Amino acid sequence: MAAAHSRLVINMQGVDKVFGKFKALDGVSLQVHEGEKMVICGPSGSGKSTLIRCINGLEDIRSGNVSIATMDSDGGREARIGMVFQQFNLFPHLTVMQNLTLGPMRVSKLSRTEAETRARICLERVQIPEQADKLPRQLSGGQQQRVAIARSLCMEPDIILFDEPTSALDPEMINEVLEVMVGLADSGITMICVTHEMGFAKRVADTMVFMDEGKIVEQSPPEKFFSTPESLRCQQFLAKILHH
Repeated sequence: MAAAHSRLVINMQGVDKVFGKFKALDGVSLQVHEGEKMVICGPSGSGKSTLIRCINGLEDIRSGNVSIATMDSDGGREARIGMVFQQFNLFPHLTVMQNLTLGPMRVSKLSRTEAETRARICLERVQIPEQADKLPRQLSGGQQQRVAIARSLCMEPDIILFDEPTSALDPEMINEVLEVMVGLADSGITMICVTHEMGFAKRVADTMVFMDEGKIVEQSPPEKFFSTPESLRCQQFLAKILHH
């Protein structure tokens, strides 16, 4: 469980996001503490992916505020945020190793040797060190998503966001990706994960968030969330998702 005294790393206050006439986020306020594991669930179109894209600055907000903590004691560095998407977004013409070293060399100005050393460590963490020289198309979907997670880890994020990371995968590949994510959760990194994988949520989440129609309807620890959800909408959603 995220300690009550651990510091706030993400603070969203009254965030609105509109696409044309559609209100994707409607006055959303959310606080995430360092080391916290948060799982966001809800029906399709409820605003889950939009919410984490706003945290990462991939979407502009219409009103409200999103603040990200600084991580250095002197306040010099904003928390680094990594993101893993539903689609793996790997460069198809680059090997796994090249996909992993591109960001560290271009953004963090690491030498090739340093970047490759870091990449190998990250591939070990996602349990596919032997795939370094392959192209994405030579890998299974589960392996590609693990490469995408490793690529995010290569940037040494303080916070990692997952946007339905298993929804594009065949059922037998889902567990290999979830196992890697459980390992990451155990490492203490701050995680926000949009997913329908409720078994995973029960294993790793400190906080469950249920969204509907652009609002946070319910937010509670998993033991309360799964046993006694307060809102009828959340009860209906869980009944559907847990028993299908």
